[in-house]
Amino acid sequence: MLDVLKNRTYRHLFLAQVIALVGTGLATVALGLLAYELAGDRAGAVLGTALAIKMIAYVAVAPIAGAFADVLPRRAMLVSLDLVRALVALCLPFVTDIWQVYVLIFVLQSASAAFTPAFQATIPDVLPDEKNYTRALSLSRLAYDLESLVSPMLAAALLTVISFHSLFAGTVAGFLVSAALVMSVALPSHPVKQRRSIYDRTTSGLRLYLATPRLRGLLALSITVSAGGAMVIVNTVVFVQVDLSLSQTDTALALAVFGCGSMLAALSLPKLLDRIPDRPVMLSGATILIVGLVLAAFVTSYAMLLAVWLLIGLGYSIIQTPSGRLLRRSAHAADRPSLFAAHFALSHAAWLLTYPLAGWLGATIGLSLTAIVLCLLAGLGFMVAISVWRHSDEMEIEHSHDDLAENDPHLMEGHHRLGHRHSHAFMIDRLHPGWPREH
Repeated sequence: MLDVLKNRTYRHLFLAQVIALVGTGLATVALGLLAYELAGDRAGAVLGTALAIKMIAYVAVAPIAGAFADVLPRRAMLVSLDLVRALVALCLPFVTDIWQVYVLIFVLQSASAAFTPAFQATIPDVLPDEKNYTRALSLSRLAYDLESLVSPMLAAALLTVISFHSLFAGTVAGFLVSAALVMSVALPSHPVKQRRSIYDRTTSGLRLYLATPRLRGLLALSITVSAGGAMVIVNTVVFVQVDLSLSQTDTALALAVFGCGSMLAALSLPKLLDRIPDRPVMLSGATILIVGLVLAAFVTSYAMLLAVWLLIGLGYSIIQTPSGRLLRRSAHAADRPSLFAAHFALSHAAWLLTYPLAGWLGATIGLSLTAIVLCLLAGLGFMVAISVWRHSDEMEIEHSHDDLAENDPHLMEGHHRLGHRHSHAFMIDRLHPGWPREH
């Protein structure tokens, strides 16, 4: 897996991702303490609102940003967004009112909503070989999981010698180093083939996404992922400290076990995906996650909770990690920024549903029934994915172009058949506005 780091451009981009993630993790801890300082016993409500603002920014801003990622120089865009995030983090220690936290969080997360899809769409251009790209996806998944484990521990160690306000300095440094690393490499660029309106560029990724069967399946599985993830992220503290009367340390350990399950899956997936197609792998991950949610309804001890959280973490990562491969093979290079932005927005819309659902249900009907409801939601996503993402998901599809002349150059691409028929790697674009009906 580490062989892909021999590529200098990818190595610098991966380091930029890791350092920015650690900085963001420090900010997450500091933000919780800042909320407590400003709001006291209402800190949970403040953080909940901040989380909702984050998701709204992700859903609303990503498609618009994806439209500009089509035409703006990729490196300049990424560096500028890192600098915006650094500036916002620099302002956070000086806020005095809760509304200021909300405004700054919206700006910070809007910049992240623009940065992340553009960054993700760059990696397939840097690593065009699918095996290398698969390993890069697993490394990226590991980076996210390690951040969730390392950042809280690093923050705890730093808080023994500095105030929590100083943690934001680590966030600023993380974004500045990330910007410097992106600036240190040349990124591939793709000339825009045709001029399009802002509306067309904003919606093209969503239209491409929803017209591709495998991506409709991925969207359905995003509901499964968010149902399992929300149960863990929102209700772990209630399971551990309310139902089982254990400590904050036990809460942290339970979340760490969920992260370990995710990392185990990410480490094993590259070799597995070399031999087995994405669809059965991702559907098996959904099955594991759904089984975990069923078992969560019957948790009676801490040991059982850890085992269930490990299982859900495995399923969570098995679904999440290959998703970039589906996006990569579903669009031409020039369309990838808008497609990644569409996935970013749509997948986070699922979290916008499941986060409040997990919290509200947990507080009103209890954790066991909440796990069952989220299990049903995850199962619904699983069934829709099976229905819309057919087993015969070939890259190269034979299709006809009755609107083209028989001597049209496009018909000579791929493998030409009789008349207006030919086959090639099929993607939604100007010449292929819809999926062939037989597929």
